[in-house]
Amino acid sequence: MSRAVSRGGRVSVRDCPGRRSLICVCANKRTPRPPSPWNEASPSSAAHGPPGPLVEPGARSSRRRRVARSASRRSQTRRTRMPTLFLTVGLPGTGKTTLARRIEQQEGALRLTKDEWIKALYGHENPEEASDVIEGRLIEIGLRALALGTDVVLDFGLWSREERSALRQAAADLGADVDLRHLALDRAEQRRRLDRRQAEQPHTTWPISDEELGEWEALFTAPTPDELGGGAAIDAPPPGYGSWAAWRRERWPATVAQARESGPTDTGARAEGPR
Repeated sequence: MSRAVSRGGRVSVRDCPGRRSLICVCANKRTPRPPSPWNEASPSSAAHGPPGPLVEPGARSSRRRRVARSASRRSQTRRTRMPTLFLTVGLPGTGKTTLARRIEQQEGALRLTKDEWIKALYGHENPEEASDVIEGRLIEIGLRALALGTDVVLDFGLWSREERSALRQAAADLGADVDLRHLALDRAEQRRRLDRRQAEQPHTTWPISDEELGEWEALFTAPTPDELGGGAAIDAPPPGYGSWAAWRRERWPATVAQARESGPTDTGARAEGPR
């Protein structure tokens, strides 16, 4: 019979007389095992036995090559696929955010809804200068995501053609596609939806009067069919601007202080209230 003797954290196992003593091993180290014919790279496989039939080294190498080629193809697909910038266009209460959430789920897109940020930062207030700055910051985040290959939904309303042209140009500069979605309702249905949202989800919106709806409708420029179809050439920047990027920087200031200093401009439709 064999017996074990503990010596300061080490265990010595000795056989009965006439047989050689086994090597002493540290109690806190794994006992060396002979190489496993099933998986030399995984010490645990020897303890649990073979997972299946023996696999020849050549077969394992062939499988690794197939896995590597498959991973390479997936990576190449991600690199070559152009991301898409989705733009929701329309007046308040027409269903833009509902559509943006649907695109987010179906396309795995990054959704950037301005009203959610305004509500989180300002609560019941909705200062125009802050609205412009937050839109600009979200646009920069969206453009960075596009550059990294991620689809993006900008859920702002985008009432003017100039705003849409500036964003189309920014996406084109990054090699991204643009998918513009326009939502419109008759005034009665729009009013009904706004009233229901105010009653059921007051934390997501602001009160909107019929007078405001009329003013905003007058400011809104609906997209043309060629804008919606993606076949419209991007307009040249307005006079006085060397590029759409320059126009974008003025339309969406980087800070609230800059927005207050510049004041209202004619670079695009601006208005108080949800967009």
